[in-house]
Amino acid sequence: MKFIDEAHIEVHAGAGGNGAVSFRREKFVPRGGPDGGDGGRGGSIYAQADRNLNTLIDYRFTRIFRARGGEGGRGAQCNGRGAEDIHLRVPVGTVIADAATREVLADLSADGETALIARGGRGGRGNINFKSSTNRAPRQSTPGEPGESRELYLELKVLADVGLLGLPNAGKSSLIRAMSSARPKVADYPFTTLQPYLGVVRVDESRSFVMADIPGLIEGAAEGAGLGHQFLRHLRRTGLLLHIIDVAPADESDPVAGARAIAGELRKYDAALSDKPRWLVFNKSDLLQAEELHARVKDHLRRLRWKRPSFIVSAVTGQGCRELGFAIMEHLREGALKAPRTRQAEHVAD
Repeated sequence: MKFIDEAHIEVHAGAGGNGAVSFRREKFVPRGGPDGGDGGRGGSIYAQADRNLNTLIDYRFTRIFRARGGEGGRGAQCNGRGAEDIHLRVPVGTVIADAATREVLADLSADGETALIARGGRGGRGNINFKSSTNRAPRQSTPGEPGESRELYLELKVLADVGLLGLPNAGKSSLIRAMSSARPKVADYPFTTLQPYLGVVRVDESRSFVMADIPGLIEGAAEGAGLGHQFLRHLRRTGLLLHIIDVAPADESDPVAGARAIAGELRKYDAALSDKPRWLVFNKSDLLQAEELHARVKDHLRRLRWKRPSFIVSAVTGQGCRELGFAIMEHLREGALKAPRTRQAEHVAD
């Protein structure tokens, strides 16, 4: 299935039914009076988060959604029937905004969470509501209210605790394969990852976290170069970024220059994203002898003036991956203790 993380749709709620003008006329009832009922409520449109969905592809081609209008009132004090509401199922993590103003109307970050995105019109009042001691035969009623119509922008931001970023072919997909059951494509050429992947990393029987892999970034990504810029939004919800660095690049490029370029692209794209906790993970340690490996890592850390945590792993052999998983779990646990527990972190077991 093709991954679609944004969509534009139109929603049109149903109009309310009109109130009725009617009078009771029965044999042997000389003073019948007004008995026109109220109109029914128009159908509303709701958006509901569903954990069984992971893409907005359902809204790629079907873009207009209309709810039915309410029935008009009738005589004998019969009110019109209200129309059924429409529930649009979207993936968990979908943000719904007004297409023109980009005002956020709903942020559905929990399974089953529901938001009203277009309210149906109220039904009109029948003439029975207007009778009084001075107006015994009212002939006025009110029409039903129109339903709301909106053009909406849907944006999916995947929910993950940890996000992977780095240059193409740094080994992000291999790492998520090594640490979880996710199976993104892995090959010996860049840009093999064309869409985000989520993997659940289970460190023991009761503790786990979600890791997200996005396409590799290149210099100029914030201006639209490459593929990764299209998916950087998915890292905004993460609590920790893992910057994957190829410690033995096949093209003999400078990993330090590449790391600085990625950090610069994060700052250009979103200052808040750049300020997130970020760890360095030196991958492909199996390609170097231990002495050369540690010398390279030490040199890279010195040139980057890196003071935050760093790790050495091999996604191919699994070396260091378990230790990395435990360190991430401890970091997430400490963060959950310091901050109020949010719906995004509910699946992280303490």
